[in-house]
Amino acid sequence: MSPTKNDPAIEKFDIQFSFREKLNSVAEGFRHNYCYQCGACVADCPANNYDEHFNPRLIMLKAILGFEEELLGADSEIWNCTNCYTCSERCPQDVRPIDVIIALKNLSVLQGNAPPIVGNIYNSVLQTGTTTKSSSLVDRRRKELGLSPLGSYPIDEIQKILKVD
Repeated sequence: MSPTKNDPAIEKFDIQFSFREKLNSVAEGFRHNYCYQCGACVADCPANNYDEHFNPRLIMLKAILGFEEELLGADSEIWNCTNCYTCSERCPQDVRPIDVIIALKNLSVLQGNAPPIVGNIYNSVLQTGTTTKSSSLVDRRRKELGLSPLGSYPIDEIQKILKVD
């Protein structure tokens, strides 16, 4: 017996075109439109190998269908992406899923839904010019390896680029 329209096993999805347009307006976010769900992005994804809930193909599908709340919510799986670009190297359509995920992260930040660690990293860049703080151990190890000491960064220029007053 084939399922009918009223069958509760068949879920109805309304594509949220307004979210798709919003994603299209963010740098490289438009690329989700070209994904045909082949799954090549999942095969070598390190985040998928260590987190059963992370799946770049499903993230792309959610973007295509316009699942804004799920993708931009505070607990979104997009933040588990390692930004390794493996998915982009594997994609036969040149969709570059990582670029779409970064666009989603940017939208999430704009909505104030980024995890607290993102704010900590942002503040570290504003204060030191780096994402992590250096220590005397790092300085000592660099010296042992014959590397030059870490220099300082132009904090005022970084703040100007990030438009901080």
